[in-house]
Amino acid sequence: MAKAWKAWSRWFLLAAASFALLTFGFVVALDPFGMRVHAGQAARPIMDINQRYMYPQLVRSGAFDAAVVGTSTMRLIDPRALSRDLGGHFANLAMNAATPWEQTQTARLFRKHTPAPRWLIWGLDANWCEPDATDPAKRLTPRPVPAWFSREVRWFDWLKLMNLTNLEIAGRLFAHRIGFEPERIRGDGYEVFTPPEWSYDLARARGHIYMGNGGDPLDLSPLPTVPVPAAESAAWRFPALEWLDGALGAYPPPTRLILVMPPSHVAAFPREGSVAGQRYGACKAAIAALAKRRGATMVDYAHHSPVTTQDANYWDALHFRLPIAQRVEAELVEIAKGGAPRPDGAARVLR
Repeated sequence: MAKAWKAWSRWFLLAAASFALLTFGFVVALDPFGMRVHAGQAARPIMDINQRYMYPQLVRSGAFDAAVVGTSTMRLIDPRALSRDLGGHFANLAMNAATPWEQTQTARLFRKHTPAPRWLIWGLDANWCEPDATDPAKRLTPRPVPAWFSREVRWFDWLKLMNLTNLEIAGRLFAHRIGFEPERIRGDGYEVFTPPEWSYDLARARGHIYMGNGGDPLDLSPLPTVPVPAAESAAWRFPALEWLDGALGAYPPPTRLILVMPPSHVAAFPREGSVAGQRYGACKAAIAALAKRRGATMVDYAHHSPVTTQDANYWDALHFRLPIAQRVEAELVEIAKGGAPRPDGAARVLR
């Protein structure tokens, strides 16, 4: 009996090891995250929505010489439209809930693998202005980030692919290769991640926009300026802007740099005139000074305007609808060509 048990155990372990090697080989062969992708080689079709794992291969492929960086507030900016109207070959590398550190790593990775970048359009949300934005605990989100997000792929990174999630993603890629499943995100990083426009419901949107007030609209008009003691305002610090400055400084002079404070509903911003609103204004002034020093154009939508005060422009307090995305695309193109923004004052430009 003991002999039979030992023989069965050996066969079981051999079968398990063989299965593990086969599945590992399957994942490595499909390479769903494009870990083997290098300049001149096409990136793998994007079969998962984890952008932190999927987007580095787009950069390493060398197929793009222009990029959009930021958070989900920049994801609806269509790189095809920018490529058509500005020239270059744009990728949208903006990621959901990307922290300033993650955005900086993305911009640095793009610079490292792009010998002659033509455009960098960087969306800056209010999290860049947080006083603790550079704290280690604020560098990442609960979303997993691969080690090769901020460095080159190493041999032991492949060992981390041994899990059921990556096997599933490799399976999806295989299904795509044989024509059974479409890619999840377009090959230039663009995805309409918001619901279909035909499903828009203003009452539901207001429930999200004014969630803190039970869905009932609030008066968010600017307040009379609240006096702020000089000692308090002098102590305001925006440490993440040092990362921004360093990342922009790595780009050669021919690169056209545009910093965008993207539109969100005014409910997402500190109320203008309040102490928090004045602190946010001071941060934007610091970004404007940085932009001027680095030869960048700054476009500010993050203020009280016809775009940010209309509930019907938004799915929630942060995310605008496709018509607003298309407006921003067209306006950024016009501004980049030296033109003026629309006369409604939604875009404030500093060149």
